[in-house]
Amino acid sequence: MTITKAKPKTTKQEAATADFIAGAPDSGTATKGVKKGNKQQISLTMSPALLAKVDALAEKMGQSRAAVINMAVYRAVELG
Repeated sequence: MTITKAKPKTTKQEAATADFIAGAPDSGTATKGVKKGNKQQISLTMSPALLAKVDALAEKMGQSRAAVINMAVYRAVELG
């Protein structure tokens, strides 16, 4: 039988402090956006003129705005 040292007990205040620090934007543990199923929701801004072009392309393709943007980003990342 080995003798082991007991783990120090964490107080509620210490746990709350650790949670607060882990939730900081620069902690490296938090992700931005909202998780929806297998996807991550983000916020995106673009000029009204570009948005109108995206909407026109989406209508022409019979796709949603989000699908067209998703496809364009995918192609940019995969093809360089």
